[in-house]
Amino acid sequence: MGEIVGAGLLAHVPTIVLPDDVRRELNNGRESTLYTGLHNLKREVFDVLKPDVILVFDSHWFTTVEFVVTAHAHRKGFYTSDELPRGMSSVPYDFPGSPELAQLIGKIADDTPQCWVTPIDNEHLPLAYATLNFMPFLQSDEKWMSVSVCQTAEIADFLTVGRVVAEAIAQSDLRVALIASGAVSHTFHKLRDLRAHEAAGEEHIYSESAREWDHRVIDALLEGDHAQVLADMEGFLTVRPEGRFGHYLQMVAALGAEKCTAPGRLFSDYENSIGTGQVHIWFDRPDNGWTGGN
Repeated sequence: MGEIVGAGLLAHVPTIVLPDDVRRELNNGRESTLYTGLHNLKREVFDVLKPDVILVFDSHWFTTVEFVVTAHAHRKGFYTSDELPRGMSSVPYDFPGSPELAQLIGKIADDTPQCWVTPIDNEHLPLAYATLNFMPFLQSDEKWMSVSVCQTAEIADFLTVGRVVAEAIAQSDLRVALIASGAVSHTFHKLRDLRAHEAAGEEHIYSESAREWDHRVIDALLEGDHAQVLADMEGFLTVRPEGRFGHYLQMVAALGAEKCTAPGRLFSDYENSIGTGQVHIWFDRPDNGWTGGN
């Protein structure tokens, strides 16, 4: 029987993969805790857990008529971002996937009412940096796979897919770590202003309302009050969390949704990225399971 060995809401911001001098220059000479936090996460969590698979709910991968899960046996190549080609250009990647788990997710989805998830192993399927940016920090010899955020999905759809992922993992023999890859609030400053808001300080968050909502959500996550985050979701959506917070919704559903009481551990400060709210929060698997069971 497989298990989810840990899960995290992690920030994939492009600054973490910039050269050291450039990254610090953007932050008034100081290092970003989003950068150091991933190194700490590797040492304190991933090197200890040694998962068989890292499954990323990728908030940059938008699909339209269904959710998609990558089903490749192996992927190797070079990545250049269409959004930020100056900062992420010809970045090499090389990692195995888990087609067996992907196919199992698809099979269970087929048997689940109002759930559409398709495994795809096309060699030309693009990748997104919301998955790839973690690899320089976290990759060892485990398998990696990604699940899309369907842009037509609603809260209930994200939760259904998360439950399907959890069932597939349970039916496998794999130890899987989940990453909800994305921001909290996610509104950028306008082009003519954004260069004045590149430092990490939260005074640069796009709006006071966004900052307040981010703190409310982060505080609840640190307390393990996932039920409160879910109850507040419609309100939180008013400040435009990244990907309609679908990355978190899928992850938390896999952990038991409102029944999950796992408290979060901060692996970074709450930081700004040209208006958006970013943070690393890790959830350790409770001894008695994510929902107090096995």
